[in-house]
Amino acid sequence: MECVFCRIVQGKARAQVLHEDEHCVAFQDIAPQAPVHVLIVPRRHIPHTLALREGGDEALMGHLVQVANRLARKLGVADRGFRLVINTNAEAGQTVFHLHVHLLAGRPMHWPPG
Repeated sequence: MECVFCRIVQGKARAQVLHEDEHCVAFQDIAPQAPVHVLIVPRRHIPHTLALREGGDEALMGHLVQVANRLARKLGVADRGFRLVINTNAEAGQTVFHLHVHLLAGRPMHWPPG
């Protein structure tokens, strides 16, 4: 079965896209866990953080964080606070095996998560 996030990146599946560039696509989560819940995914299919290339994907991960920061500002939640989450593998809560950063905001975030 083809990856749903790859389908969104390729424009073959619908999503409310908030940001697109040559490295990533960011879109609204269809099952939001907070008033603001955006997913930021690399265009290249990477299953999870363990599949990142050492000495090659550090810039990509930094870019994903910078996109999250820009979106937090654009969506008006940067000053109040936001959480970035990356789940790796099933026990951590990953359900779509295409690396993605969750941008969560708009409500108090409690600790510990989960």
